[in-house]
Amino acid sequence: MLFDMDGTLVDSEKLWDVALRELAAEYGGTLSDTARKAMIGTSMAASMRILHDDLGQPDRDPDVSAAWINTRILELFRTGLRWRPGAMALLRAVRAAGIPTALVTSSGRPLVEIALDTLGRDSFDAVVCGDEVDAAKPHPEPYLTAARLLGVPIARCVAIEDSPTGVASALAAGAAVLAVPAEVPLPVTEGVHQVESLTGADLELLAALLGEPPARP
Repeated sequence: MLFDMDGTLVDSEKLWDVALRELAAEYGGTLSDTARKAMIGTSMAASMRILHDDLGQPDRDPDVSAAWINTRILELFRTGLRWRPGAMALLRAVRAAGIPTALVTSSGRPLVEIALDTLGRDSFDAVVCGDEVDAAKPHPEPYLTAARLLGVPIARCVAIEDSPTGVASALAAGAAVLAVPAEVPLPVTEGVHQVESLTGADLELLAALLGEPPARP
């Protein structure tokens, strides 16, 4: 099992929204809804490019902006991180069944370390962070790396994602994909099973996506 983090396991996109809009205000502008939605699921570098272009300030240093965001989002994660509906129960069921599990996120390691205080450090056999791969989502590398670390063929993995960028990454890697939209709608896509919430997801559904009998704890 390969889990995305932001918007999939935890309701953190709202915290990113706070930080990004505060930075836009710091720069004397207002982040548009279109630009904000385009950032979801992307790397920090890509998000900063979108932010700067949206504000009409493309020459700003993306590293300076990223440092500001990282400082602010670390503060917000420490105080306001919440599970997405059904996410905790599904993750616990997967672990109880002994299924190899990885966290595959575009967020950087410092932020993920804070999130793991909520998610549980024993919830994952491997963690792949956005600042630890050469190519971020939508490139397939994050999911291929996770499967390799788990020692499981990617075709035998289910990836759970909430964003178009993440879904594209998982599909390109060759995983079965369970999509649960959070902040942005997802188009109907061949090879992607979409649910409104993880509340209704269970081991039987995950097994069906791989054409297998369900794992039992």
